[in-house]
Amino acid sequence: MKRKIRSGIFISVLLLVLIPSVSAHLYGDANEDTQINMQDVTWLERMVLEYDPTTTSADANQDDNINMQDVTLIESIILEQAPFPGGHLKAAMIFGPKSTLDPANGWNGWYVRKAGIYETLFKYDDKMILTPELATGYTQENDNEWLIHLREDVVFHDGSPFNANAVVYSFAQVMDESNSRSSEYDHIASVTAVDEHTVRITTAEPYAPTIASLTNPLVSIVSPDADNLDTHPVGTGPFMYDNYEQEVSLSVVRNEKYWDGGVKLESATLSYISAGETRALTLESGDSDIARGLPFPQVSTIEGNPGLNVMTKETMRLYFIFVNTGKAPLDDIRVRQAINYAIDRDVVVDAALEGVGGVLAAGVFPSIFPWTNAELAGYQHNKDTALSLLADAGITDIDSDGMLEYNGEDFHLTLMTYTTRSAMQPSAEVIETQLEDIGIDVSVELLGSSAIKEAMTNGDYDMAFYSYGVAPTGDPDYLLTHHFDSTAGYKENGWIRYSNPAVDSLLADSRTAMDQDARKEYYDQVQEIIVEECPEMFIFHENELVGYNTGVIGYEIYPNEITFLTRDIYIGR
Repeated sequence: MKRKIRSGIFISVLLLVLIPSVSAHLYGDANEDTQINMQDVTWLERMVLEYDPTTTSADANQDDNINMQDVTLIESIILEQAPFPGGHLKAAMIFGPKSTLDPANGWNGWYVRKAGIYETLFKYDDKMILTPELATGYTQENDNEWLIHLREDVVFHDGSPFNANAVVYSFAQVMDESNSRSSEYDHIASVTAVDEHTVRITTAEPYAPTIASLTNPLVSIVSPDADNLDTHPVGTGPFMYDNYEQEVSLSVVRNEKYWDGGVKLESATLSYISAGETRALTLESGDSDIARGLPFPQVSTIEGNPGLNVMTKETMRLYFIFVNTGKAPLDDIRVRQAINYAIDRDVVVDAALEGVGGVLAAGVFPSIFPWTNAELAGYQHNKDTALSLLADAGITDIDSDGMLEYNGEDFHLTLMTYTTRSAMQPSAEVIETQLEDIGIDVSVELLGSSAIKEAMTNGDYDMAFYSYGVAPTGDPDYLLTHHFDSTAGYKENGWIRYSNPAVDSLLADSRTAMDQDARKEYYDQVQEIIVEECPEMFIFHENELVGYNTGVIGYEIYPNEITFLTRDIYIGR
């Protein structure tokens, strides 16, 4: 065994000057319930009349006096005539942008979207419901043409107008052949401006996931007037770019002219810290207010701190194993099924994830996703079934040494993985132990992601334990086509070397069927086939674990991991 071992009164100009910029208190929260509303006006008026004792937070304008000026300011905050005193948020993130902040470049759109800088035409809310964002809706004119109706009350951070021309410009950046991800939008033949606030999208052929594809941060809407999107992103989101230290941190400030109402938080800094233990320590020390991707052993410690808490939610992130189906004996379905039966997913979650980090995966999609085939049972741990399948494939313990033999030698498999996500290594090691328990000699190799991808591209691997968001556009087509359609030409399918004409046909039909029920039937069949044939092995779906101090108000976990900073989050104490 080899190991390479988270009531309205207008405010005066004077009062605007007195508004605090950043504060540890929610000034204006007279009753200290972490909200600013008319109850605070009532409380403050009683304090001014000396009916009740004063509180520090009641001094809304921070002039060391509790008087009617504070009442005026609170009323103005409620009416969004004065900025909300939401403070500065410090967040410890796992991943961040690399050499550019341009959302059309690689996967950087995810990171600038999380920072609240950019928005898309449509989005998914925290319950994975498709909703308009910069669009107000759409009209499908025929199978190939979609009219997108745009909001009329939006300006970019640089003051230029959001309009149809900006949409056309943004899509052109993505669809340009020089863009490494342009093939993901080959389904779009053209994007044209009908008028100032209407865009027509014409697809090359009927493509049912068209609207869903408009939610991808890759097609974030950027200002055509921006000088350099690589270094100074200009979007329409609730936060504006302030500063970026490459691969270290990204700072943003409140967009005072945000189209969707007042933004509560004044500013934020997102720090990129790959080590989970370090992210947790920054939370415990007060150097961060939120830490994403907590290591599982730190959860109980953080929950035991009265000033901290942990939020958890099942996400669209799958932990799974790529299998090289082009390499014997993994080209034998019986061998792949045997390995699946040998993996005890309950133990993986309980041992590697401390019982809190994941939900067992029966298939590629989690239970929270409406496109999931709920009839799938997946693979229940069964050692006897695993051994029987291996024996049928000619893999047995010939010399009774406890190890299985294949072609006269010990049956050896290498499982590659990476460590930038805290669940990877411990999960891989539990799987290693379970496979060795049935007599397979397993080596876990910890490598960089680029090295693993190179090996998979070259076919020089057995299995690779990976983590993907399964529906970055909220539609099942994205992952299923990328991984399992042998005609589509995506790298993931090349990695597993999987081809099934029935799957290819079902996926083709699902992309052109406009009836959602029909699409669901197609995708259910695809999910059933890939579970049976195991070109990938689905282990668990992630429960995101986010630590935060109790002063953070309004934060929500979005299952698709695309949205982080919103207009509603702020520091409440």
